[in-house]
Amino acid sequence: MILVVGSTGRVGSRIALRLLQRGERVRVLVRPGSKYESLVSAGAEAVFGDLKDAASLAAACRGVDVVITTASAGERGGTDTPESVDHQGNCNLIDAARDAGVAQVIFISALTANEASPVPLARAKALAERHLRESGVPYTILSANGIMDVMLPLIVGAPLMAGRPVTLVRDARRRHSFVAGEDIAAFAVAAVGRPDAMNRRIDIGGPEAACWRDVVALYERVLGRPIAVEWIEPGEVLPDLPPVPGLAPVVSGLMAALETFDSAVDMTEVARAFGVQLTTMESVIRRTTARNSAPGS
Repeated sequence: MILVVGSTGRVGSRIALRLLQRGERVRVLVRPGSKYESLVSAGAEAVFGDLKDAASLAAACRGVDVVITTASAGERGGTDTPESVDHQGNCNLIDAARDAGVAQVIFISALTANEASPVPLARAKALAERHLRESGVPYTILSANGIMDVMLPLIVGAPLMAGRPVTLVRDARRRHSFVAGEDIAAFAVAAVGRPDAMNRRIDIGGPEAACWRDVVALYERVLGRPIAVEWIEPGEVLPDLPPVPGLAPVVSGLMAALETFDSAVDMTEVARAFGVQLTTMESVIRRTTARNSAPGS
């Protein structure tokens, strides 16, 4: 039995469905009111619980061989914060997995995880990683780069859909190996029970490293037209980012941070070893622009 936590999210749902498609018994941890019915229809067993409620996790982990967690506070707000979910919630889950004798915990973390980071999410992920390493449970940490099918449509696709210029932070020359959500899911599924994945932290990126100037050029090639770009300085705030009001200040800080380092990841050997065919940026751009321009979208 494999327990997937975060199964209603972008990556977690893909993990659960991939596992079901290959015939695994899958249990998903869900909260009342979450949209999990499609996973149950596909064959998953749902169990109610909450990472913030440590007592609810014992039943979820009972009889489980592998736990995969993608859980993150994301944009939910309220009592769901990086500290309560990404750090303490995942620590609660790790403790429950240890007590249940789980044979492997696969933790989807972030490439930027760092206990000294001023970014709450990056710090919370790093603290959870340390707790997992010290727990005694066999583990696999997949430290994923930014998700390209989130970042690219948000920064470039959404303004284009709204008929506005794309806004970038100067000088937009730092290179990052953004990775498709479906590829993170593929690595997680491939890591299940895999001896060479045990007790390792594995960096996960896409097949190419690109700066935001390169991303805009790819959109121009796909769309067959030039794209207007406006520039802001680090510390300035991007225009509102539809369809999520209030997200611009957070994304502005992220974009400014991305211009302070490169995160190019050579995935040649890892992708070959795990049998994952990496998704290119151009294919994600073509897919998302086609979907957004379809009638009724």
